[in-house]
Amino acid sequence: MKYLLTLVLFITNVNISSGQQTFKETLKLMGSRFDITVVAKDSLEGKKFIKLAVDEIERIENLISSWDENSQTSKINRNSGIKAVEVDLELFQLIERAIAISNLTDGAFDISYASMDKIWKFDGSMKEMPSEDEIKASVEKVGFKNIILDKSKNTVFLKLKGMKIGFGAIGKGYAADKAKELLMSKGVTAGIINASGDMNTWGKQPNGSDWKVAITNPLNKNKAFALLPINNSAVVTSGNYEKFVNFNGIRYSHIIDPRTGYPSSGIISVTVFAPKAELADALATSVFVMGKDTGLDRINQLPNIECIIIDDKGNIIKSKNIEIENHHD
Repeated sequence: MKYLLTLVLFITNVNISSGQQTFKETLKLMGSRFDITVVAKDSLEGKKFIKLAVDEIERIENLISSWDENSQTSKINRNSGIKAVEVDLELFQLIERAIAISNLTDGAFDISYASMDKIWKFDGSMKEMPSEDEIKASVEKVGFKNIILDKSKNTVFLKLKGMKIGFGAIGKGYAADKAKELLMSKGVTAGIINASGDMNTWGKQPNGSDWKVAITNPLNKNKAFALLPINNSAVVTSGNYEKFVNFNGIRYSHIIDPRTGYPSSGIISVTVFAPKAELADALATSVFVMGKDTGLDRINQLPNIECIIIDDKGNIIKSKNIEIENHHD
């Protein structure tokens, strides 16, 4: 789950010299809240641009949804352990990039997490931890190395019977990237696609200033501790302070390590800045799973990517190139 980043838009709504204004609509797409903001000359043009974005997001949902049994993703899952399935180049390449991120994060990110048995409940109903054997068994079918791609035929084969892939951790980021790409190609000079906290921006506000994002500390939600300009890039925050369980004095988050079956602990929020929302999305989940030291170390090795981690003690840890002006007032 993502929590919504507070987007603080100091909008001077119309710039007289350019005649541009911002238009925003909030919709439910891909089962989540999407806020689409565009800069346009009038409401007619604004509405037209927003509709283009919505159509593109719905197109992607039809391609990657594992709920829709007619989607190519569902077809791949139905044929796990049976045969390879030919898919559109777009889906093939998305899976290829997901596997590259799995390699980069030593399997902390893994789209075959969808094969995991749901043995952890974060709705208050769990009274004790699952047994070690249950936890071990829950991830038996998870493993990105069992996703076999054939580039010459654009086919995807899941080696193990009952194995599944799902795009819960990158789907909305990918949709935000594609909607942004489409709008830019249609001449939309600036905007924001905010997919439940997967936020992708381009251009500037009508008054010429950068879009800005406020980052809040989940342990003190009324105070933003940082206000950061985002310029033609994506920012994703992963974390949900409501969804966790406590056992033996350890707070376990709902983000589960696909390698071990154990929930992650020690971190309550990760914000990642990257050129694309798809990558930011995947890395935010990965940092949670890898933990703050390994996660931060990995992010510091990647070009053009930064992150801010808030641990379960409320400490703020940031990657090496982030400058934060603290907002303690």
